[in-house]
Amino acid sequence: MSLGILCSGQGGQGPGMLDLLRREPAAQAVLDQAATVIGRDPRALVAGPEAGMQRNAVAQPLLCAVQAATWAALRPHLPPLRAVAGYSLGELSAYHVAGALDADALMRLAIRRAEAMDRADSEPGGLLAVRGLDRVRLERVCRDCGADIAIENDADRFVVGGRRTALEDVERAVLALGAAVTPLPVTVASHTRLMAPAAAEFAPVLAAGGLQALPLPVLAGIDGSPVYTRERAIAALTRQMTETVAWAACLDGLVEMGCTVLLETGPGNALARMAAERHPQLAVRSVSEFRSLSGAAAWVDRQLG
Repeated sequence: MSLGILCSGQGGQGPGMLDLLRREPAAQAVLDQAATVIGRDPRALVAGPEAGMQRNAVAQPLLCAVQAATWAALRPHLPPLRAVAGYSLGELSAYHVAGALDADALMRLAIRRAEAMDRADSEPGGLLAVRGLDRVRLERVCRDCGADIAIENDADRFVVGGRRTALEDVERAVLALGAAVTPLPVTVASHTRLMAPAAAEFAPVLAAGGLQALPLPVLAGIDGSPVYTRERAIAALTRQMTETVAWAACLDGLVEMGCTVLLETGPGNALARMAAERHPQLAVRSVSEFRSLSGAAAWVDRQLG
């Protein structure tokens, strides 16, 4: 019986994302620290207009700050981890949870990553969730429309990335094929070829950004294999900016490594739901589903016996 942690990506941020942290001194200390590092208090950002939290330059450092704060409060109450996996931006937070990045370094890298991605393409971009098509048919649509498969969540669940005009074409095409679509609250074409300039800019920043040797493995988003070295971590984090995130393979990899209990750090529970659907035998929850972090930790203890 082993515990794995799932670090959430963009999309779940909203007004209630700090509710579990209000009575957690360790979390509040990290949020104080974040206000200095990112130049804006996360608590003020969350209290402000929800649309502001969707902007890439705000969302990436904000989410990393909240995940670092959550982990600071949660970590002392959990048993040792077997492995960590992070979804999209969450892969950066996964290295913090694994002990290879301190909170300051995590937030500074998130700022630089967001800046590089915002500069990568002059035209508006985004992400579109598509459900109900297999990969072969969706790849054909993407080729015709000039978009890319950004994330593979399951055999018929994908996220497509591209310029807004291309995504409009993708939406029309896949609806005609009987698929369901959901626009995602992300303002850049993450994990697509359009991010090549961002990857080139971010790679040297990442190499100099405080990433240390890994105390425990992180699953590489690009293929779901465990990362054990700093060098491979830098390569994997750089490549995932322009390549498809194989999230289904990450979930499979956690199972292969012996994880029997998975806890998502939030905000939201999208990763927990996907994991439970793909691997029903696992015990899976998100901290967002509990009234307190201590409640989440107690659930983990019960599952692990």
